[in-house]
Amino acid sequence: MCEVSWEMLLCQRFPNSLVVLICLLSFLFQAVSINKAINTQEVAVKEKHARNILFRGAHTFWAAANRLPLSSHAVLCWKFCHVFHKILRDGHPNVIKDSMRNKADLTDMSRMWGHLSEGYGKLCSVYLKLLITKMEFHIKNPRFPGNLQMSNRQLDEAGENDVNNFFQLTVEMFDYLELELNLFLGVFSSLDMSRSVSVTAAGQCRLAPLIQVILDCSHLYDYTVKLLFKLHSCLPADTLQGHRDRFQEQFKKLKSLFYRSSNLQYFKKLIQIPQLPENPPNFLRASALSEHISPVVVIPAESSSPESEHVVETEDLVDTEVPSQPAAVETKFDDLFGTSAATDPFNFNSQNGLRKDEKDRLIDQLTREIQALKDELESFRLESGRLCQALRGRVNELEAELAEQSHLRMQASGESEFLRAELDDLRRVREDTEKEQRSLTEIEKKAQANEQRYTKLKEKYTGLVQSHAELLRKNAEVTRQMTVARAAQDEVEEVKKEMQEMVKASQEASDTQVERGRERVEAQSVQLSTLETEKTQLAQSLTTKEAELTTLGEELQQAQSSLASERESGVKTAESLQNQLNEKESREQALESELGASRWASVQGAVLEAEKIIQDSLLQIHHPAHLSCTSSADYLVSRCQASLDCIDRLNSARESFQADSTGSELVRAVTQCGHLVGDTIVQGSATSHMVPVEQAEALSENVKACGAEALALLGPMREQETLSSADGSRLRDVLQGILATAEKLRPRGLELQQGELGDLVEQEMAATSAAVESAASRIEEMLNKSRAVDTGIKMEVNERILASCTELMQAIKALVLSSKDLQRDIVESGRGAASMKEFYVKNSRWTEGLISASKAVGWGATVMVDAADLVVQGKGKFEELMVCSHEIAASTAQLVAASKVKADKDSSNLQRLQQASRGVAQATAGVVASTKSGKSQIEETDTMNFTSMTLTQIKRQEMDSQVLVLELETRLQKERERLGELRKKHYELAGVAEGWGPPAKG
Repeated sequence: MCEVSWEMLLCQRFPNSLVVLICLLSFLFQAVSINKAINTQEVAVKEKHARNILFRGAHTFWAAANRLPLSSHAVLCWKFCHVFHKILRDGHPNVIKDSMRNKADLTDMSRMWGHLSEGYGKLCSVYLKLLITKMEFHIKNPRFPGNLQMSNRQLDEAGENDVNNFFQLTVEMFDYLELELNLFLGVFSSLDMSRSVSVTAAGQCRLAPLIQVILDCSHLYDYTVKLLFKLHSCLPADTLQGHRDRFQEQFKKLKSLFYRSSNLQYFKKLIQIPQLPENPPNFLRASALSEHISPVVVIPAESSSPESEHVVETEDLVDTEVPSQPAAVETKFDDLFGTSAATDPFNFNSQNGLRKDEKDRLIDQLTREIQALKDELESFRLESGRLCQALRGRVNELEAELAEQSHLRMQASGESEFLRAELDDLRRVREDTEKEQRSLTEIEKKAQANEQRYTKLKEKYTGLVQSHAELLRKNAEVTRQMTVARAAQDEVEEVKKEMQEMVKASQEASDTQVERGRERVEAQSVQLSTLETEKTQLAQSLTTKEAELTTLGEELQQAQSSLASERESGVKTAESLQNQLNEKESREQALESELGASRWASVQGAVLEAEKIIQDSLLQIHHPAHLSCTSSADYLVSRCQASLDCIDRLNSARESFQADSTGSELVRAVTQCGHLVGDTIVQGSATSHMVPVEQAEALSENVKACGAEALALLGPMREQETLSSADGSRLRDVLQGILATAEKLRPRGLELQQGELGDLVEQEMAATSAAVESAASRIEEMLNKSRAVDTGIKMEVNERILASCTELMQAIKALVLSSKDLQRDIVESGRGAASMKEFYVKNSRWTEGLISASKAVGWGATVMVDAADLVVQGKGKFEELMVCSHEIAASTAQLVAASKVKADKDSSNLQRLQQASRGVAQATAGVVASTKSGKSQIEETDTMNFTSMTLTQIKRQEMDSQVLVLELETRLQKERERLGELRKKHYELAGVAEGWGPPAKG
């Protein structure tokens, strides 16, 4: 409900005097909430105070805010910006319009705070610019609510379906999101991210407004993605190149900031921060819009900060949040209600006021009005329930969208499975092709055998043809001879006839001639019969040869047809197999090219990631918070040696990649090289913080040169053409220089004689055991003495503290015994034929660490007993006892680390040592818990009773408390500076003791 309707409702239902009273009480309630939310304490704004401010409109808020000295105190202005941002987001829609009249004041204030280059001043300047831009954006685009929650249909209506409006709206959203990111980056850059800042009050004060920023950024990112897809569907891609470039830049920043925020402990219970996709959307592909998932920020139902609740534990009882304005509340009360004179009509204790019955009537009437206001509050709650229901509907819509995205993801997974199945099919086809290739080889062998058989048959057929021709010639000769014989026979017949005729004429005269003719005829007859027989034999032989020739011709024809069919089938099979083989080879070439491109892309990605790691390491060494980081020369030596080994592996992997384009080993080598070199840079810079100035400067220069040479090595590896020119020799030289410097900085040791070092171990362990025993005895004596002297709460507190200290001593005693047993195992398993003292001397650095840890444990036990004695006597501080407990925990951890560094991981004594270490940690936590509990009990008994004090006395006590707070803050600052100087001196003296040379002169 807005402010006007609230007052109109009061005027309609109540008399004027009561309206004024209720309005003043409401304003006072609002002013108290504003003063509790916006004050100079460096703690986060509580959610309940911010909710109370939201109940009224902008007029009431600005009436109270204008009284605050926002231009003189940066923390006050910062918390004002946080509350104002929440009002703009969650307040009444008229808040933005009503707040525009204060735009000039906010602009002047932003310009004024902008002159400061660090701290809250710079942050306030950026935050005020953001709030001014937010108001201007919502005034120019009234369809957008303050919380920026809109549906897709409302987003389309905001642009009125005009591409020019969408274009301009996208530009305005880019400007809006740019200021949100600037504030995000400003807060992170002002924090020491190497420590747990999110659990401190100061860190929470800076981080709390980022919840509103995260809510705004999630919506702005979602809307810019949707608008850019809409613009790409209407305008050419070249026209929107500037939009895409700006989106890419903001996407990288927002993704990094969301990731860093999600890892902070402060945000984990207050808000669930979404994670952006790995790669930005591809606006040139319209279907990519279906892959976009709107980031959803989830805020739990109870969003008050649990980390900040303990900062001011008595806030609900006594308002202690305005230490720098002692007269502000009193002046404000006097301005509203007047002085506390006797003539004040609201002074109900005065006898000149209303009568008692009128008081009762007024009280009853106010009670009824309060009940009515409760009813109104219930209506507010119902309205809140309706809004929650609407939000649940929105959540259901988002879940539906999430289900759709899941469906798309399943489709993509199905496509991936299909491609994988297709790849399997290709592999099976390849196997089948290989089988068919082998089958083709067998067919070719059979064809070759048939060819040889055909050749033999052809040779045999040729022989038969030649034999047949010879027989034909012989037959022709026989026929010719038969023709001659027949002619001779015919001639004989004619001669016979002539002879018969002549016989008749001259039978007697030619007896001699007839005898001669008969002999001739008989001879010719014999010759003729011989020729007939030979002809018959030749005819039979010719018939046999012709039959055999016919059989061979048929067999040859069958062999020719079979060979032709086999040749045709073999040619078809060979063509089919060749086609499949060609297709497979083409697909294999395509897959091989894709695989090569993917391997090279992996190499490029690894190179870019390694460059980012090294660049980030170079940035870290220039970060102010890095100045407090330290490292040892031993660890730097190990990092340098690992980096040198990695360079050899990188060169080998690069040569292997150039030989066969296998990028897996090169990717691993490049990534490991970037990590190790970056770690060497950071550890080298941290080591330089603990050495003398001259050596520190030389080491720092070598570290920077190492980063430059590493980037120079990785630069040519971005392209395949220049990959062969990547040379790591210069980086190797720089790393060897750092290694040589680190070797010089390594401690020289205690330089004890062989016998002394071995004896010293036993002496220190015995001294530690004696110190623990003595401490346990003293605690027992103090406990008995406290029981005899103290009573009540003090006795209870002392018993609980001394009991926890006793448990801690018993745990330390068990730890020392376990450490002795483990050391005995280590010496027995590692010395071989050498003596125990020789083993200690051979492992002098391990021995020195063991001695140092033992000394620290014994010293910590003694100091803790002294602190406990003073606490029991009422002369000590609980904080000192807690610090001693933490020191003992650290010393025992050092002893455990020194004991197990050379131990076998399967050793039973190592298991007992680790169990004893956990017992010490639990006992230390018990001491701290009992100390805190005792402190709170003692402080509760010392709580002052304010019921009998007058207003003037309370005011005086408040001023005294404020003065004491300022004094304590000053002392705290001085003690912090003194602690820093002590640590610095401790590092210098430790360096001298470890052999780094004389301390640096001022």
